[in-house]
Amino acid sequence: MRPHFLRAATGADAMEIITVKDLTKTFPYSVKEKGLKGSLHNLFARQTLQKTAVNGVSFAVEQGEAVGLLGPNGAGKTTTLKMLAGILYPTSGTVTVVGYVPWERRRDYQRRFAIVMGQKTQLWPDLPALDTFELNRHIYQIDEARYRRTLDELTGLLDVRSLLQVQVRRLSLGERMKMELIAALLHRPEILYLDEPTIGLDILSQRSIREFLHYYNQQTKTTILLTSHYTADIEAICPRSVIINHGSVVFDGPLAEVSEVFGHKKLVSIKARRDLTAGELAQFGAVRQLERSTALLEVERDGLERCLQRLFGAVPVVDLDVKDIPIEEGIAYFYRKAGVDAQ
Repeated sequence: MRPHFLRAATGADAMEIITVKDLTKTFPYSVKEKGLKGSLHNLFARQTLQKTAVNGVSFAVEQGEAVGLLGPNGAGKTTTLKMLAGILYPTSGTVTVVGYVPWERRRDYQRRFAIVMGQKTQLWPDLPALDTFELNRHIYQIDEARYRRTLDELTGLLDVRSLLQVQVRRLSLGERMKMELIAALLHRPEILYLDEPTIGLDILSQRSIREFLHYYNQQTKTTILLTSHYTADIEAICPRSVIINHGSVVFDGPLAEVSEVFGHKKLVSIKARRDLTAGELAQFGAVRQLERSTALLEVERDGLERCLQRLFGAVPVVDLDVKDIPIEEGIAYFYRKAGVDAQ
């Protein structure tokens, strides 16, 4: 039988649920001169500068969408998320989320969203996660029967029922993150903000959480806004991506379109029976990597067939593979386009 909370999804037409216009956030900071003299001078004539973390960001999210925020360190992703959650006040710009201004911190709005931050926890480390769940039940005034049903369904989906009585500090990172998600979803929020939810997790834990979030979004139509450094997170959960760099939006659309900037090129990986030289391979395409008998070439897609025919005629190939330019390169291109090389 379909889980109880999944029956909340409706077939209603999507509507805009998050609207962000020209959102800007600057942080003041002081410049300290060197030495004792500089410290004394700083007491009476401190030089204050401004760091722009978010610079005129605008986008909109429809109800039920899953949108990923991508960007290098310091791009402004987490700052944007914190303003949407009402944790930070903006310097300028406007935001409305389900009709509320987040930083007004209305109680009705706070009941309609949840935020999970991969590097911060809401769980008490010395207590079982179940104690935090009970506390959240009282905070959000969740009906006892509804709370029991939701808890049973979420722990079943995430396969952690047997861990509810275990001290949080004794759980693995992956198990802890699953408990964080359960704590955030107990009151069935309309919007889920996720900041690096898979950071530091092993591959299996990452996959499990991605599959859960994708399934949960598809079934409940909960709106998800996700920041991550892992393109695998975005690809698995979010059909749409917003790439931010230097605090500004440099791309907004399906992640698949990021690779289209290199759509006219292919990568050809070859292994030969003898050592190869860059000189003999240059006639077939740009040599990206070369190590003795293996090489990676970048070739034009339109001339790929002719290139391969010539390659087989000139080089004793024993293995060959053709693939698209990795999506990470497309993302790095947009980073550089905004003025910063990818880290």
